[in-house]
Order: sequence, then C-alpha cells, then structure tokens
Amino acid sequence: MDQSAFLKTVMPFKDKVFRVAKRLLVSTEEAEDATQELYFKLWKNRSKLKDYNSIEAFAMTMTKNYCFDRLKSKQASNLSLVHSNYKEGGTSLQKRVELNDSVSLVHKLIENLPEQQKLIIQLRDIEEYEFDEIAEMLNMQPTAVRVSLSRARKTIKEQLIKQHNYGIS
Repeated sequence: MDQSAFLKTVMPFKDKVFRVAKRLLVSTEEAEDATQELYFKLWKNRSKLKDYNSIEAFAMTMTKNYCFDRLKSKQASNLSLVHSNYKEGGTSLQKRVELNDSVSLVHKLIENLPEQQKLIIQLRDIEEYEFDEIAEMLNMQPTAVRVSLSRARKTIKEQLIKQHNYGIS
C-alpha cells in the first residue's frame, strides 16, 4: 500500500479516532499523542491492513486498547481534566453558565460510568456508530451493546434528575 492509498483509506476516520481518545484520556494533548501513535502503527503495518474487513473498526479497537494502556501506566496520573469545548453565542450570561454547568455535569456523569458503558456511549451517541459496528469493535453481541447503552443512559438520566431536583422535594 503506497502513501496515497494509505491516506485515502485511513484519513476519513482520523477525527473519530481523536474523539474516542479524548473521551477516554480527557486531555487534548494526550488524545493528539494517541492519535499520532495510532497512525504511526497503522503506517508501520500498512501491508497487513488489507487482511481486515473494516480498517476503521480495527483502528478504533487499537485506539481503545492504546488509551486503556496509557491510563494504566504511571504517566496517567499526569492527565488533566479540561472541558472548554462547549461554546454558544447570543445567550445571556446566566443561561450560558447554566448550560456549561449542565454540559460539565453530563461529562462528569459519563466519566463515572463503568469503562465499557463510557466507551459505548462515546461510540454510539457521539461518534454515531451503528450497534453492529460497536459490537465488532468491542467483541460483544449487538444486543449486549444495546443493553449496556440503555443502562448507561438510564444512569445518566437518573443522576441528572437527582441533581436538578436537589432541594425541591
């Protein structure tokens, strides 16, 4: 596989790889490093890529495994939590503060989910993968993916309701 074919094959899902890495590692810098490392590994093994049915699914699995390895390493204690991605214009300061708080709360609730549910929410709700694709990436049955996603969403919903109703009842 030459450079041109490689780029045509793997570049379309570069942003998805980055977003999954960012969801798992939280730090933008760490996610950029993970994405770069993944693409380096893909380039190094480009001759073997034709053996895979879905290079994208393979790349996402590699990303997930790399991120989990990074989180388990000693360097993981250096990762920082920064959420400055959410911006909205044209609303009052009060409304923007409330929206930022809600977004931060959802991010925190997602971070508190078990790793598998966190990853499934990222892949389905943010990356918009199909259940079959997620099942293939995570080595699960599609029904197990649906159940896990449903439980994750239910947990987040219950925690949001609990937070918003605090002090009312």
